[in-house]
Amino acid sequence: MAGDARVLTAHGLGADRGGRAVLDAVDLELRRGEVVALLGPNGAGKSTLVGLLAGLEAPDRGSVERSGRVAAVLQAPALARRTALANVEAGLAWWGVPRRERRRRALRALETVGAGELAGRHARALSGGEARRVHLARSLAVEPDALLLDEPFAGLDVGSRADLLYDAASVLRTERRTTLVVVHDRAEAWALADRVVVMLEGRLAAEGSPQEVFERPPTPAVAAFVGFVGRLREPGGVLWMLRPADVQLTTDGPIEGRVVRQVPLEEGLRLELDVPHGRLVTIVGVPGPAIGELVRVRVEGGVRFDSAATLEGGA
Repeated sequence: MAGDARVLTAHGLGADRGGRAVLDAVDLELRRGEVVALLGPNGAGKSTLVGLLAGLEAPDRGSVERSGRVAAVLQAPALARRTALANVEAGLAWWGVPRRERRRRALRALETVGAGELAGRHARALSGGEARRVHLARSLAVEPDALLLDEPFAGLDVGSRADLLYDAASVLRTERRTTLVVVHDRAEAWALADRVVVMLEGRLAAEGSPQEVFERPPTPAVAAFVGFVGRLREPGGVLWMLRPADVQLTTDGPIEGRVVRQVPLEEGLRLELDVPHGRLVTIVGVPGPAIGELVRVRVEGGVRFDSAATLEGGA
């Protein structure tokens, strides 16, 4: 990663809504030249954090240090009733960019996100994916030092989402800027990010490279969120958490289990198995064993937590 100068720094950031803390004691640094993916379940405080970092609202506790220009791309494109080019130019005008520079910078930003041919298209004639590209171009055009994206791929169909994700993977990375992007799932984080931050219940619960966070989650709660949905308890209270890929059906497997749930997937069947001291999840091809059938499995991989670990606490 090129450069590590701090552009945005949150110190003990907190926010209350309806008499309860939705964000609590958040410390976070965003450094020039990196892309950071922010993940968490609904209600974890991700959008609130973006709004506080961008200066769109004031924190109830803590502070934010900003070095340079900060631009935020919120979930709804909210384009004005004008052409795509005029929408991007309007954003530049709001930031005080001289009129003589606006068209050149607007066109360049649209080209950067693969939307150059949309310049003359009216906003009402844009598809959801096209509107998202124009929305992104509007923020890129101002050449911010920090770009904050709140679920830029939300609400798109599978094809549009994949196309925009592919283009964004190269567009967002530059040595001149830091980018924080709130994403929906792990695949998006793997594709985009140098660093991953997981939020749970208003707090930062994990931080590191995608490989560190997704392969070696620090707590059971983070492990459950990133896909370690199977659980085995050993004598002494040791907890093993496993992904579906860690569990294989095999006739000579050392663990016997009973199929208690079967969910069809595009790639096969998702099975939930009751086993001694736990429950496991695996993916198999169709037709697969029936509900109630006894099977044998072998487990390889997973993450281990000691007897003090709980799904709500740390290891």
